[in-house]
Amino acid sequence: MDMENYNKDQLYKRHVNLYLEANPNPNSMKFVANFMLFPEGESMDFASVKDAAHSPLATQLFYFDYVNRVFFMNNFITITKSEETAWVDIQDPLKNFIKDYIEADKPLFSDDITGEQEEIQEDSESVKKIKNILEEYVKPAVEQDGGAIIFDSFEKGIVKLQLQGSCSGCPSSTLTLKAGIENLLKSMMPEVEAVEAESV
Repeated sequence: MDMENYNKDQLYKRHVNLYLEANPNPNSMKFVANFMLFPEGESMDFASVKDAAHSPLATQLFYFDYVNRVFFMNNFITITKSEETAWVDIQDPLKNFIKDYIEADKPLFSDDITGEQEEIQEDSESVKKIKNILEEYVKPAVEQDGGAIIFDSFEKGIVKLQLQGSCSGCPSSTLTLKAGIENLLKSMMPEVEAVEAESV
């Protein structure tokens, strides 16, 4: 080995392997890495460059004018594009950009993101049951499709959920909510009358 040209940083550089997965939303694509990018079960959804202030990677992805939404979860990033742009024209540039960014060991998030703590309130028995049903029956399938469904509230028989990642703006999301999640919750919990999407 030529020790003069030896580059220790290059030797230990993390090898990033990304592959693409389509999902029911034709405008969304999952960019799946060969290791975890985000803590298990947690997610972050950015609907604009302003939302992405705490994520340098998401901010830079919004510099591509066809990127409309960026979603991080587990080992994948879901990107939602504008309708008029074809995936065949943009998937390779996006894939290469994400790969180079992660291999350069640049931060996905700024340090101060951990300072944001949500106020924790004690859930009612009904809310606990709804969350458990979503966790067990709904979340795995939704994550597989590059998105997330987050419990928002339960009042007067109405369950409100936030749609994130590929689920947001997906043509089949209404069908998923009504024919899937609503029917499931109503069959398991008589007090549930309807399920609605809460826009984020």
